[in-house]
Amino acid sequence: MEKRRLSFWQIFNMSFGFLGIQFGWGLQLANMSAIYEKLGAEPDRIPILWIAAPMTGLLVQPIIGSMSDRTWNRLGRRRPYFLVGAILSSIALFLMPSAAELAASLRGWLGSFITGLAMAATLLWVLDASINISMEPFRAFVADKLNTSQRTAGFVMQSFFIGIGATFANALPYTFRLFGITGESASGIPLAVTYSFRIGAGVFLLAVLWTVITSKEYPPEDFAEFERTRREARGFGWIREIFQALGTIPVTMRQLAPVQIFTWLGLFCLWMFFGVAIARHVFGAEDAQSSIYNEGTAWGGICFAVYSIVCFMVAFALPKLAHATSRKTVHAVALVCGGVGLLSVYFIQNQYVLLLTMVGVGIAWASILSMPYAILSGALPPARIGVYMGIFNFFIVIPEIIASLTFGRLIRLFFGENNGDAPLYVVMMGGLCMLIAALLVTRVRDVADAPVPERAVVRGDQYEPVLAQQSVQPVPITRLVDEGQKRG
Repeated sequence: MEKRRLSFWQIFNMSFGFLGIQFGWGLQLANMSAIYEKLGAEPDRIPILWIAAPMTGLLVQPIIGSMSDRTWNRLGRRRPYFLVGAILSSIALFLMPSAAELAASLRGWLGSFITGLAMAATLLWVLDASINISMEPFRAFVADKLNTSQRTAGFVMQSFFIGIGATFANALPYTFRLFGITGESASGIPLAVTYSFRIGAGVFLLAVLWTVITSKEYPPEDFAEFERTRREARGFGWIREIFQALGTIPVTMRQLAPVQIFTWLGLFCLWMFFGVAIARHVFGAEDAQSSIYNEGTAWGGICFAVYSIVCFMVAFALPKLAHATSRKTVHAVALVCGGVGLLSVYFIQNQYVLLLTMVGVGIAWASILSMPYAILSGALPPARIGVYMGIFNFFIVIPEIIASLTFGRLIRLFFGENNGDAPLYVVMMGGLCMLIAALLVTRVRDVADAPVPERAVVRGDQYEPVLAQQSVQPVPITRLVDEGQKRG
């Protein structure tokens, strides 16, 4: 049975929460490295301060995916997790700019080791984990509600809102500066950044609430079977399910894994160091406490806003391009555009010309947020989409862990202690990673549009049994081709 097609506005409403999620991500990614430097971190120590967040995400994503597969209450299956994650994320966003002041107020109770830097890293951990609680079920939500012909459009709609959310998040601090808000807190955090984080907390919560209120989920078709599987998953049953899923990862996911790893290594090179690199390479700042440094990191936020604008401008062209060529071709070309954009930063000294590099990054970002998930969703068993999407996010978290653990050492090894040019070289390394990812896309087989011979299904059943339907949605079209008829 084929899932019914949803209207444009139904897809719009179910994806709107991503605007808030990306508002939170955008503020975090554009400003956290600068916040760390303001609180006393040296450039080569910044990567390790990001480590707690991805380590938590490595655990949170598959657990939430498995739990949401087995959840049903008044809010539905995925929506309870959207809401809980949004509330926790909004609290962390609101408190982040006041990390030093919060640490000072808690120091007498918890001890002198609670510094502003430690508090900021802790809040980043809470923020990253909470965003993952909201974001991971959103991917499964699209696969739950949309039939195979609309999934690319669904993931592209998410890309559209991600682009809008990031655009406003990245531009907001600079906009406040244009309106004359140039002061700083006692810890040195610009007031423009403080106000942006506070606004971001509200936007995050309200956008997710919109999706929770306007989008419905269907109850399980076989409620008795659903309850049986939910009882089996109680306690630590989700651990067994995660390990079972790890042992039966679809071939398409295995092929996409290295693509994702190199892609996200490139993105973390961009996010961790672009603002710092621009402040030093283009604006000539040497002191992290100087006004020119603040101006440079703020312009880095404008650059991020530009690639976000490009993202939502090209997002709706991607399905048509994929239909005319293939999703693999679109994704590979987009990654090449991103890689070239990052490598070209080395040759640019003008802040306005720098904006052109973000066109390539924006094209890559639009594809990164949609094409891998569209390719993957067609290769997943419907009853286990949540847990597999959670596992797929390992290949986002693992690069962040690699970046956090190794980038600092690599910077010191190759560029020396406190080398002011090191951030620029790391950004360029990100461009090289994207080019490698583009090359690896050619190894991926997109099975969603291919007919599946009956013999292959029987052979696959030896490893991944065809189970009773446990999804809240009807079984999607498989395009099964009977080999006997094919020969006849």
